[in-house]
Amino acid sequence: MKSKSQRKIGLTSKIFIALILGMVLGIVMHYFVPKSQIKDEIIIDGVFYLLGQMFIRAMQMLVVPLVFFSIADGCRNMGDTKTLGKVGVRIVLFYILTTALAIIIALSLASVIGPGKGMNMKLGSNEFSMETGEKTSMKDTLLNMIPTNPIEALAKGDMLQIIIFAVIVGLLIASMEDRLETLGNIITEMNDLMMSMTMAVMKLAPIGVFFLIARTFSNLGYDVILSMLSYMLSVILGLACQLLIVYMLILTIFVRVNPFAFLKKYFPVMTFAFSTASSNATVPLNIQTLEEIGVDKKISSFTIPLGATINMDGTAIMQGVAVVFISNAYGIDLTLNDYMTVILTATIASVGTAGIPSVGLVTLSMVLSSVGLPVEGIAMIMGIDRILDMARTAINTTGDASGTIIVANSVGSFNKEKFNKRT
Repeated sequence: MKSKSQRKIGLTSKIFIALILGMVLGIVMHYFVPKSQIKDEIIIDGVFYLLGQMFIRAMQMLVVPLVFFSIADGCRNMGDTKTLGKVGVRIVLFYILTTALAIIIALSLASVIGPGKGMNMKLGSNEFSMETGEKTSMKDTLLNMIPTNPIEALAKGDMLQIIIFAVIVGLLIASMEDRLETLGNIITEMNDLMMSMTMAVMKLAPIGVFFLIARTFSNLGYDVILSMLSYMLSVILGLACQLLIVYMLILTIFVRVNPFAFLKKYFPVMTFAFSTASSNATVPLNIQTLEEIGVDKKISSFTIPLGATINMDGTAIMQGVAVVFISNAYGIDLTLNDYMTVILTATIASVGTAGIPSVGLVTLSMVLSSVGLPVEGIAMIMGIDRILDMARTAINTTGDASGTIIVANSVGSFNKEKFNKRT
């Protein structure tokens, strides 16, 4: 006979139930509740928006200290710099190569499916503006990775600069352990504090997820989604290929584990990532889950926060499909050189993209500009981006986890027996 604790519904189950209930309520609100000030302003844009955003902001509050302390502590605990060097080089190569592959898959699928064909859009037909800032050269992009003022980087949440500073701090503490033992312990304790604080905030996840999803479906319903079906289909197929072919095949070849067993164990993290549409918000659950299935926390505490910042395969797929969709919609033909430019630009754009909802739309403007496509075309996909943003975030986090397992296995920090035992 099961005890009360065994019968208790877990957090991940609560999140999934909240997801379903939020979808149902949203559809009911959209189709069966007539428009009114109470429905639109008080319920949807009032209660739903307020409670959903309160949860997102609570998670965002933790992002900067969580990333800094987890990476600094991970570098400190990893031991010798040779191990960190191996892990760092391998995980960055994995992230860059899978991102480039994701864009190639997206461009190929979109070219076959042909989203946007026959729309006959004209320039200036969309009222749209987005602050894109000045174009940044490759030289400046590389220079901007190094913080001139680490405190300012922490205050602004410049993730790449924070990561660089955290790595330097962690390495120096590790190399000066005899003299900086107290500081090293403080870094570890702060990391533990941030993890505990994040897990405490995550207990509110079912409530936040419920209202986020309810508002999304209350606003969209089915009509807008159906009008963009070919675009959505291309993105979803691209995400599915990246997940089921690229990640699972790589796990099978390099780690020799059952990829379907991995998906079963990892599904709660994917559900949470889908619900929040934030890679950063998923970092603590990602690290915890990987530790439970056999990955040494010393590895995952470095690779997962790093991946949440620079590994955006799902976002890259969206951008690749969006390029083809907008070019078809406006009747602008793309050359082979244009496709190569998109692959390069989207890969670079994914580095430094913050792991927060809908940020991919901002970096998409950079990709469109690189091949001379109208940025105003983004207006056509903004209405359904929230749904796709949730889906691609789930892929982003799965890519982080897959790369972490592969790298951990390559340096002897993956317990395959623990993975196989866990059900």
